[in-house]
Amino acid sequence: MTDSTAYVPPKVWTWEKANGGTFANINRPTAGATHERELPIGKHPLQLYSQGTPNGQKVTIMLEELLALGHSGAEYDAWLIKIGDGDQFGSGFVEVNPNSKIPALVDRSGPTPLRVFESGAILVYLAEKFGAFLPTEPTARAETLSWLFWQMGSAPFLGGGFGHFYAYAPTKLEYPINRYAMEAKRQLDVLDRRLADNEFIAGADYTIADMAIWPWYGGLVKGWLYDAAEFLSVQDYTNVVRWADQIFARPAVARGRKVNRTSGEPSSQLHERHDAGDFDTRTQDKLIGANS
Repeated sequence: MTDSTAYVPPKVWTWEKANGGTFANINRPTAGATHERELPIGKHPLQLYSQGTPNGQKVTIMLEELLALGHSGAEYDAWLIKIGDGDQFGSGFVEVNPNSKIPALVDRSGPTPLRVFESGAILVYLAEKFGAFLPTEPTARAETLSWLFWQMGSAPFLGGGFGHFYAYAPTKLEYPINRYAMEAKRQLDVLDRRLADNEFIAGADYTIADMAIWPWYGGLVKGWLYDAAEFLSVQDYTNVVRWADQIFARPAVARGRKVNRTSGEPSSQLHERHDAGDFDTRTQDKLIGANS
């Protein structure tokens, strides 16, 4: 028996209209700039253009951790790119990242500005630039990079797969939600088994692998993503929960999670970061209070 409501794909797909889901207004099948807009440039060596999504948090956590270690060269200006408004399609941003995705970094510490895009590439670049959070011993380095790239390959199934169909799609459909819930839980089990015998993702040391994985999977078990903690029974992954709490207890992580954040409690949102003192004076609760 044929389901008369089933979608029958045409021989050639064409883009006709927005699909009605969250972010439909910015989704399109073409690349490149849609409007002219130069990017601002601040006073620090590193210029970050981002938003406080899980991918954006990876880099701000790394920068705050580097500063906590005393690396003054890691001082940065963090400029807010409102992806819901299409800021990532401005001409200046496209020059830094032709893929129009946050985060994007410009290092102006040398004679010629250097662009780095893709969150994993930025983490590796900063780790190598400052000699921190990426082991140099071959076995430990390989383990760290393996888990870093595990995250880069796995998170699209969590975000673009599960998160999209569970939280953002215009209609909730059983098949894709079940398909991607199964994969999200499989990934959590991968991490839970790894963390059963290791304090951190790559072993005994805290690395860029933790910084990459925590905003996604730590955020998931903390109940911050997609309102899906109960649905996915995240409490069952006790080792991931232990690790997520341990990472969040780091002051640099707590700071990094606030940068370029535009949702949640006003005290957790620092839309732009240009100085360490901004955490005390320029979170949204402070700005709202000053303007009321």
